[in-house]
Amino acid sequence: MNNNSVLVSAKGICIAAFLSFNTVVYAQKTADISTISEKTLSSILEKNRTYYTQGKVADYIPELGKMDAKAIAFSVVKKNGKVFNVGDVQKKFTIQSISKIIALMIAVSEKGEANVFDKMGYFGTDQPFNHFSNLETTGKPLNPMMNAGAILTTSLISGDGEKSFLKILELLRYITKNQTLDYNSSVYESEKSTGHRNRGMFYLMKNNGLISGNEDQLDNYFKQCSVEVTAEDLAKIGYFFANECVRFDGDAKYKNAEMSRLIQSQMLIAGMYEFSGEYARTVGLPSKSGVGGGITVSVPGKMGIGVFSPALDQHGNSAAGYHMILDLVKQYDLSLF
Repeated sequence: MNNNSVLVSAKGICIAAFLSFNTVVYAQKTADISTISEKTLSSILEKNRTYYTQGKVADYIPELGKMDAKAIAFSVVKKNGKVFNVGDVQKKFTIQSISKIIALMIAVSEKGEANVFDKMGYFGTDQPFNHFSNLETTGKPLNPMMNAGAILTTSLISGDGEKSFLKILELLRYITKNQTLDYNSSVYESEKSTGHRNRGMFYLMKNNGLISGNEDQLDNYFKQCSVEVTAEDLAKIGYFFANECVRFDGDAKYKNAEMSRLIQSQMLIAGMYEFSGEYARTVGLPSKSGVGGGITVSVPGKMGIGVFSPALDQHGNSAAGYHMILDLVKQYDLSLF
């Protein structure tokens, strides 16, 4: 046998071994999602509970700094509408940036996608959520998930005074089937009194001709971020967008496959701030985080996931929440990729 034959033979053996190994690994990591239960979630929660020690509760908004860093909750809403909750499931926290996907749905429903995205981009970013990005160059926000784009999105919702906020609240109550949802006035006042950076973005966009109204529109943004929710509410939001805007109980009032694709695409590329690219690689699911400690996740066509743990990593995402999601995704092979 010549050297070339030996090389070809060895190469063939290596390829066969590689394929065999991959088949075994894939078989080991794939599990039937119908087996997800509270026991499953509880096991994952307990495994990742201590990750809060690697994060820090947001305190740039004083009221948020009062949250219990040890609080943790995990919720899943499956395709049949069945809800599984573990941890501090009754614990309320403010929705913060997760409200941006609700505002985007309303703005696009009213104004049309082309009109909304004529004023901002579809781009991802390597900058923090409150970065001015290219407001001083192109004059337009990079995307509707960063603060600048989200402030602009809310301003595009029609109605005077607090009408745009009330529309967001109404849709949140519908999606979660929870009419008790409301904003926390203390957090709202705290955000309003310290939100100078957001105020700067507002006036820079007003100067650029993107916003024509007054600061009432910015107040609506502060209010939408201050709405209190639970991990279960977030799981229901994730389910809604994962299933063509159909509610977890099957109510199809807002069914819209294109809207679902738009929202999930923005969640995937920009929903986890500057960590979004790495998150797409590790978790691989449309997700949106908030500095209140929550993350909502859409598993397209399958389920919604909601997590809560207020200690944030350096990107502003829940440290324990991320690891709970990652473990569930690995165990049930949920990544889109």
